[in-house]
Amino acid sequence: MKRPTGKRKRVNRGHRSIAATAPKPKASARPRHEIAVLVGTRKCALIYLGDSSRSRWRVDGPHFLGHIIDHIVLDPRDHRTLLAAARTGHLGPTIFRSVDMGRTWTEATRPPMFGKPPEGMAERAVDHTCSLTPALPGEPGVWYAGTSPVGLFRSEDSGATWSEVEGFNRNPMLPKWAPLENVTPDNQVFGAVLIDPRQASHMYYGSSTVGVLETSDGGGSWRPLNRNVEANFLPDPYPEYGQDTHCLAMHPSNPDRLYQQNHCGIYRLDRPGEDWLRIGRNMPAAIGDIGFGIVLDPRNADRAWVFPMDGTATWPRTSPDGKPAVYQTRDGGASWKRQDHGFPREHAYFTVLRQAFASDGLDPLGLYFGTTSGELWISNDEGEGWTQAAAHLQRILSVEAAVLG
Repeated sequence: MKRPTGKRKRVNRGHRSIAATAPKPKASARPRHEIAVLVGTRKCALIYLGDSSRSRWRVDGPHFLGHIIDHIVLDPRDHRTLLAAARTGHLGPTIFRSVDMGRTWTEATRPPMFGKPPEGMAERAVDHTCSLTPALPGEPGVWYAGTSPVGLFRSEDSGATWSEVEGFNRNPMLPKWAPLENVTPDNQVFGAVLIDPRQASHMYYGSSTVGVLETSDGGGSWRPLNRNVEANFLPDPYPEYGQDTHCLAMHPSNPDRLYQQNHCGIYRLDRPGEDWLRIGRNMPAAIGDIGFGIVLDPRNADRAWVFPMDGTATWPRTSPDGKPAVYQTRDGGASWKRQDHGFPREHAYFTVLRQAFASDGLDPLGLYFGTTSGELWISNDEGEGWTQAAAHLQRILSVEAAVLG
């Protein structure tokens, strides 16, 4: 079926309120909305707008009702451009862009797609655009997109058109790093790029099929960075590549500090070192260190949060014992503290996916996550207490938080 042209637009009208923990103010005293929480689900995207207290919220949407929204991101360079990675039913994967905070959307005229492969490499077709990453402030309009099957794409016009990062997609090692038959239970793989804020040409790629790759020449060449990361599902439990990186995070003010939540634990790396340290060994033994997302405190490189899931032999992908909790470290993973105030005490079997846990950068830090059972949870005090802000949504695939003013 022929894909619709880039001229198609969608207009969204009307904003619905959600429950707040404090009395609703008079219309004349309504607080200015300063925070946007962008939620991608299996059936739509939603934008939650909150004031600086993070106690009153209203919801804008749904956007793209009926479609899978893998990721929705606000450009931090202009605070008004939104990109949404969508899988639009039988029309397949595409990218939508809004320059007015979601009032109208325009589809990419050339979304990410693989070209003819070099000789000896199998053809690939994009099934999902998994992740969207804005480039540095010195490169306005530049974005990167990770796809399933594993691929990396770049846009230089704010998401209107996309081209392959050929040093990645045509790398002769790609068929070994990311075999087409290497997929997850839902037949997808994941990949996302991180950019060193000091040097645009220095990037990392975290993938569920290869582990971590690094480039120092803007994507022209790549090398594995997986030393000491376990892959207990492979014949060699510590291979050069083949690890399952669920989420890779770089500290914004100390980019030499990396964390990852892996299929086989929580790890930390301090560059220029090459050996990852499994800090998840310090989690309570009854909980373990298996999960999907990891969030960092932008003001403290030793502080991070994870949301563990049941990692027993059956891998039910639920909260351990049906008792959800966030765990925080303040010492780089040497110790962990449970934070569960406000969560159900039992029989809550949700978990949190790799892109569905975020922070807003404010002080005190606001934390946000979406669950596989369609709930949005918010903490305005760095995880000490949690409030359910929304329920009855579809499976939440991504959560991003941005300060608007």
